Amino acid sequence: MALFRPTDPAEGENATDYRLSFGGAESNVAVGVARLGGRAVWMGRLGDDVAGRRICRELRAEGVELRVTVDAEASTGSMMKTEIAPGRVGVQYWRAGSAGSRLHPDDLDLAPLTPATVLHVTGITPALSASASTAVDAAMSAARAAGATVSFDVNHRPSLWRGRDASAVYRRLAAQSDMVFAGREEAALLVGERPDDELMDAIAALGPSTVALKRGADGATVLAEGRLLHRPAWPIHPVDTVGAGDAFVAGYLAESLRGAPLESRIDTAVAAGAFACLGRGDWESLPHRRQLELLAAGDGDPVVR
Repeated sequence: MALFRPTDPAEGENATDYRLSFGGAESNVAVGVARLGGRAVWMGRLGDDVAGRRICRELRAEGVELRVTVDAEASTGSMMKTEIAPGRVGVQYWRAGSAGSRLHPDDLDLAPLTPATVLHVTGITPALSASASTAVDAAMSAARAAGATVSFDVNHRPSLWRGRDASAVYRRLAAQSDMVFAGREEAALLVGERPDDELMDAIAALGPSTVALKRGADGATVLAEGRLLHRPAWPIHPVDTVGAGDAFVAGYLAESLRGAPLESRIDTAVAAGAFACLGRGDWESLPHRRQLELLAAGDGDPVVR
């Protein structure tokens, strides 16, 4: 989506100058994986407009490959971020009737899926329309048939589900996935309210072999390979937490694609989530591999020459 945010965040809703960029969970993850050295491909539907072309340019500049359907009859979806209180960011969406809401299974080029690839989807796309929901199901079915790993991040957006039950859709998607990522409230949407360890066990019982619980300032917990691992969050002073969950997913998937052990996957995921909070924007603060390597190296010369 096109993303508009005030040049001066302190102006909030009174801002008159805005910066145009892009945002959205799937594109954030794609950029995050690419910055960490992985190959990332973004599939979707954009309008034949300034915003759509801007998104394509910026994603390509970040090393993300594109398989895009251009819709001449609908505009690119957009959103606006404003600071509504110190440390609180409000997000508004304009997606009804957008090109993305017209996504159809025929728009997806799924031929490159192999056992070495990961298909990542979120709970946002099926909320947009019946055809978009069908496209997600088709992509997941194709991925499973190809032996690819299927990753699903709940990414619940209440404003996109008004008057509809998202829980049943999320459970269906989780049952088709190998990896499920969720915040605590999102996990409760899937399997009902219960203690954290029971939440993860209940989600795993739906079918996925990996369940990652994103806990914000409390870090993250991953259930995988018969093990339960927890990592605390990095101690930081967050500037903007929007996109931190996507950064976590990107870190985990990038390490998975490298064949890294479980410990490295969760460590990189937590570190990437922390980096994402250090600046404004959905993806601009996502780390490059070199930054994580410097972080892991510990104390040393604070100036890198």
